Amino acid sequence: MNKTLRQRAILEALGQKPIANQEHLQRVLRKRGFKVGQATLSRDIHHLNLSKTATGYALPQGENAASLALPPASRLVREFVLDIRAAQNLLVIKTIVGSAQPVAAALDEEDWPESVGTIAGDDTILIVCPDKEDAQKMAARLEEMLA
Repeated sequence: MNKTLRQRAILEALGQKPIANQEHLQRVLRKRGFKVGQATLSRDIHHLNLSKTATGYALPQGENAASLALPPASRLVREFVLDIRAAQNLLVIKTIVGSAQPVAAALDEEDWPESVGTIAGDDTILIVCPDKEDAQKMAARLEEMLA
């Protein structure tokens, strides 16, 4: 899996609940579809500038905060999206396991007028559009990215 996506998953996991140690972090990442060894995980922790506290790993604060940008939405769609289906004003997008959240985040960052918002699970994204026509436009835009 992509280093950027893995590191984004680490940051998301740390933002949700305390993670006491590397073994715990490995289990959390495995549930998100990332199989990572201890050496790679140590490099990620160092690269993200995470600190070890009494309660576990902590996100960097202040000027040391890591700024991890997502790859372009077009690249994530091309690499991870498997299927796009419209249903009235909704789009259901199937992705590779563990990829839905980064793809949805990248689509949200695009701030397209056809999208009201997204909800992402592990391998499925729901995009809510204002109406059926916008859903069709959004589906066409995503299909272009797949080509």
